[in-house]
Amino acid sequence: MFAKEVYVARRRTLLEKMSQTAPHGSRGIALFIGNVEAAAQYKDNAYKFRQDSSWLYLFGLDIPRYAAVIDLDTAEEMIFADDVEIGDIIWMGPQPSVSSLAAEVGVSRTAPYASLDAVVAKAVSQGRKVHFLPPSRWYNTMKTASLLGIPDAAVAGSSSVNLTKALISMRLVKEACEIEQLDNAGSLGQEMHTVARNNVRLGRIEQEVVGAMEGATLAKGWGVSFPTILTQHGETLHNHLHDKVIEPGKLMVIDAGAENNMHYASDFTRTLPTGGKFTTRQREIYQIVCDANEYGFSLTRPGITYREVHLAVARQMLEGLKALDLVRGDVDEMVNLGIAGLFQPHGLGHNMGLDVHDMEDLGENLVGYDPDQTRSTQLGLGSLRMARRLVPGNVITDEPGIYFIPALIDKWKAEGTDKGFVNYARLESYYDFGGIRLEDDVLVTADGARRTGPDRLPIQPDDVEASMSI
Repeated sequence: MFAKEVYVARRRTLLEKMSQTAPHGSRGIALFIGNVEAAAQYKDNAYKFRQDSSWLYLFGLDIPRYAAVIDLDTAEEMIFADDVEIGDIIWMGPQPSVSSLAAEVGVSRTAPYASLDAVVAKAVSQGRKVHFLPPSRWYNTMKTASLLGIPDAAVAGSSSVNLTKALISMRLVKEACEIEQLDNAGSLGQEMHTVARNNVRLGRIEQEVVGAMEGATLAKGWGVSFPTILTQHGETLHNHLHDKVIEPGKLMVIDAGAENNMHYASDFTRTLPTGGKFTTRQREIYQIVCDANEYGFSLTRPGITYREVHLAVARQMLEGLKALDLVRGDVDEMVNLGIAGLFQPHGLGHNMGLDVHDMEDLGENLVGYDPDQTRSTQLGLGSLRMARRLVPGNVITDEPGIYFIPALIDKWKAEGTDKGFVNYARLESYYDFGGIRLEDDVLVTADGARRTGPDRLPIQPDDVEASMSI
């Protein structure tokens, strides 16, 4: 955990933000339900526990079956959890008391978990507003429904927009202590990618590489921040199959991140030539993506919207594809029509933090878009998860890619979606190419940006080849 003062200050800030949304005396209470253990096959064989990120942000206690209430009118705080009994001690050993743990995060009042029902019921009976965040786990949904006496299906739509927006505004801007943790997660992520690169050898099974790299995250951290993508079929953006033999002449896309012991995440992608050397055609496309990554980073600074950065990167990538005669015509018109989506059907980046796609459980548009922004319907731009005007403390990914997806190419050709800009006669020779993605995590600073983690992974094609020859 961070120091007690960090959590006290965060909850005070949240209280101040919520005080602006309603007159004193009518603000109600804020309800926070931490995650519980979930059975894998049976109750005593549970999935690996991961605490709710918003709970971690505000209360820090990485323990199952905790909840809290903040009275938004009186500022009183109470944590609800149960002290262990002898049956628990037999299996777990003695545990700190709930009151002592609550004190470590600046909360002085505690009560048994079952008492939560009465506290919320009293607020409801008094006609007080009960604010809660959109739950991402089924237990939290059911518990909230039970507490409020509403159907499970009504919970998501009943969550508090004011509370959600207030917390998003806080978590979007990382504190110094969080940046330190993100750098730590970046270091671990870079280590796992180095292990992966050193294990990419012809004839091996992809799973062997995945096992080695994920082992590195468990040796020094919580584990992976999302299921590892390691594939020689990079044209499938989220390919989680790891059963292929590593073949010569292929491109290996490795999109993987680490979660450190404080639960902060990293997310890096590198694309490697399986035999250690790029072919001429691979290098041509790779260089376009590499230049796009560098260009996106160079544009990242306070005041610019990440939507603008996405579109500028899309334009540069189309220029590169035009030089290879894969597209033809006016590049600005291609950008406006969304032609880049054929080659990069995803956005340039997303927020990073306690989640690898930070806070998207709270609502992707609320997190990634300013109130004056409207999400595009174009392929690619429409998948941009972070479009906001950047401010210092934002942490985002910079992950351009070019993919040759035969089914998508065929669909565009049949439907004329490209408006005549795509040279299908040449493009069809790339059907067996695969895909390339290159990703770094980026912190927006007062005067620009910097990448997180201590040592950037090799990215220029010559440096990648040199690193694979060691």
